[in-house]
Amino acid sequence: MRDAWLAERTKLIQASGIRRVFDLARELTHPVNLSIGQPHFDVPTPIKQAAIAAILAGQNGYTVTQGIAELRDKLRQRIRQSLPDGDRDVLITSGTSGGLVLAVLATVNPGDEVIIFDPYFVMYPHLVRMAGGIPVFVDTYPDFQMDPDRVRQAITRATKLILFNSPCNPTGTVVSRERVKALAEIAAKYGLLLVSDEVYRAFCYDREFTSPVEFNPNVLVLDGFSKAYGMTGWRLGYAHGPRRLIEEIAKLQQFTFVCAPSIVQHAGIVALDWDVSPTVAEYRSKRDRICAALQGYYQLVVPDGAFYLFPRVPWGSDEEFVAACVGEQLLVIPGSVFSQRNTHFRISYAADDETIERGIEILIRLARRGSKTT
Repeated sequence: MRDAWLAERTKLIQASGIRRVFDLARELTHPVNLSIGQPHFDVPTPIKQAAIAAILAGQNGYTVTQGIAELRDKLRQRIRQSLPDGDRDVLITSGTSGGLVLAVLATVNPGDEVIIFDPYFVMYPHLVRMAGGIPVFVDTYPDFQMDPDRVRQAITRATKLILFNSPCNPTGTVVSRERVKALAEIAAKYGLLLVSDEVYRAFCYDREFTSPVEFNPNVLVLDGFSKAYGMTGWRLGYAHGPRRLIEEIAKLQQFTFVCAPSIVQHAGIVALDWDVSPTVAEYRSKRDRICAALQGYYQLVVPDGAFYLFPRVPWGSDEEFVAACVGEQLLVIPGSVFSQRNTHFRISYAADDETIERGIEILIRLARRGSKTT
């Protein structure tokens, strides 16, 4: 193949570091996998049954681009309970990531600056560059709480958009209500679009979830079914925001994804009635267990939500430490996949208890190894 065939944008995007860890997992005989950002539980049976029923009923063709009316209406009802005012609409997307792709393509022009909080979800800077935009990183170390003053300092005449994620992947941080309000007001003051990625909103443990749309009706919200219902491979998400913006995003979906998978949309109607509180309680317990075990060995911020822990490496760089983990059959993700720094690593505790216990043993052993060499 000739490189001349490739578009310049491909040179701006590197293969995901997470995928490289997946490749390593296939090479290990008995991996202790604390790398994967997906729930360890299966899709609840009633949701599966709804998908099967849709198949048997012949609901296997294209849907309208916006999504089936029953699902959109149910989502509208939920949204209006907390946001009774405002001219908002809903679009069903091919996963939250599909909505994110379309949102960036619909709003970012070449040369536009997009504010991204560091650490960040791995897709954010790559999607911005793919659209010709310029990522502007706003540091949130050491506590991973967004600082409104740093946001103000990062804004220039070229700033177009702010990408915001709470609860956050990879840190598990739930941003405080006061700071979310400040961010929403900054976006409104400077005429910036604020995109709020809320796919982990169900997983909040110590701090109540707050969406910036409560304070700014022009916020674009992205959400989905992958994390709360274990439907990661089903690719079902949704976006809600100002009607005019949703119309343009839907237009792009028509010529890219076409529509979200039809049978999954019918299952989504049932999923919205499923009680996720037992799952959230289980994940809170997992968080408590792993944090209690590692706090004496690692510098870490106890996460308020999601199912990730982002500790500082006890020695070496993130890649050196993760390589040592792999040598012990443990799979975690180097922090530089999610950050401009190489000082941390990500643990996913979306795993069964036995895997978590094996991971804790290995991590403690590696931390002690480092202390003996210093």
